Amino acid sequence: MVSVSLILTLIIVYFGFLLIVAYYGRLKTGKGLEEFYIAGRKITGFVAALTYASTTYSVFMMVGLVGLTYAYGVGALGFELTYLLATVLLLTIFAPKFWVAGKIWGYITPTQLLAERYESKLVGIVATILCLVFLVPYMSIQGMGSAYLIEALSGGMISYEVSLTFIILVITICALLGGFRGVAWTDTVQGLLMLSASIYLFFYLLYVYLGGWGNFVSILENQHPAMLAVPGPKNFFTIQNFITLTIPWFFFALTNPQVSQRLFVSKSVSSLRNMIIGFFIFGFIYTVISVLFGFMAVALGISASPPDKAMPLILELFVPPILALIVMLSILSAGVSTANSIMLSLASMVGRDIYRAITKKSSEKVEMWVGYATILIEALIIWFFAIQKLGLISLLAVMASAGLLVQIPTIIGAFYWKNGSGIGACISMIVGGALTGILYILKISPLSLGPPVWGLIVTTILFISVSLVTRKPANAENFIFLIKKELKVKGFIR
Repeated sequence: MVSVSLILTLIIVYFGFLLIVAYYGRLKTGKGLEEFYIAGRKITGFVAALTYASTTYSVFMMVGLVGLTYAYGVGALGFELTYLLATVLLLTIFAPKFWVAGKIWGYITPTQLLAERYESKLVGIVATILCLVFLVPYMSIQGMGSAYLIEALSGGMISYEVSLTFIILVITICALLGGFRGVAWTDTVQGLLMLSASIYLFFYLLYVYLGGWGNFVSILENQHPAMLAVPGPKNFFTIQNFITLTIPWFFFALTNPQVSQRLFVSKSVSSLRNMIIGFFIFGFIYTVISVLFGFMAVALGISASPPDKAMPLILELFVPPILALIVMLSILSAGVSTANSIMLSLASMVGRDIYRAITKKSSEKVEMWVGYATILIEALIIWFFAIQKLGLISLLAVMASAGLLVQIPTIIGAFYWKNGSGIGACISMIVGGALTGILYILKISPLSLGPPVWGLIVTTILFISVSLVTRKPANAENFIFLIKKELKVKGFIR
């Protein structure tokens, strides 16, 4: 157990520093919603890479992925690397399109892009509501993982409920205080801490407790061979399970607004490219190390129930207090950076794509206040959700992404299919989202295929079939043509 006073001191000092950084970012933010929500499209490559990585890699990695590996073995590595490679592929294809579209038409939110492309305010409203519903569990796991960690390191002296409340307060204040520039700068600090602390901890455990790489591998091969095989312990990583888990993450870069909105913020073509390269380097290192921590928990003989407590127990039982606290702060950073980014994105979407859509005479001032109110309401909802301690963190994250997956036909169609209609987009997202949620609630997987697979199949069929019998947007062809033309001008294509 780590001293409660030491834990509290470090947490207060560290997050106090982050709040100062966020506030300084706010002071450097100009007037207007474009400045507040996407920093005036002036983010450099280094900061863009770290804010993208910090937003993407949440508590899920050092708590959820570690727990998933600890429970089910090496299949977790394939699952997460599939996500990483898919994200780099999707960013290479779609990031320039989002960036160029934002430059041409001034988009602030990804749902605004969809609404204007399909010439339907309802498309923006439906997509925004979908994100609000399914991102609640994803935001909640940031608080859950952080609270588990503080509770474990303090030996229960700081309760889960108190820890959760504190973390959500910090998340909320950062989102309200900093705007995008403040969030991006705090993400940069947190991303550097996340990566450096995890690398140092890995080598510490490897050489102090596990006798080096060769001995570590030998322990796994001789004592825990099932961990290195597929489908692994409890026969978890079957082909059907792997597909169910992987498909939502495969399209994460397009379906999650907190990351797709970041495709609007880069200052230049080179900044956008550096963002993609930097994200890949960060993501590969962080993925491999997180999986190795899961194996280390097994090799060290830790008994964790639920599996998400594997990393907190490593820190509690095997790591000196100061190092444990630094790593704890890095994990808390991952949760805060992800959750406040989601809050900010959802706030911008509610203001831009719901308030503006239903109000005949809108104003930027009122839209800003709608965003503030959204952040506060989100904070209350995710606190209530997280206090229930529902399920394994990694599986909750997949469920959230599965619900957002039903946007994929609409998003891809926006850039590639001129016949895609607003009615087709709305019906496919509504029916697909409802079906995915119902299948999860009822725990039904027809033909052994999980809810994400069926949600994507039904959504795609509906989007295509309904679009073919309804009116296509008048400017769809021009939208696609202008983006392609600008991509050539900027040197993305020849």
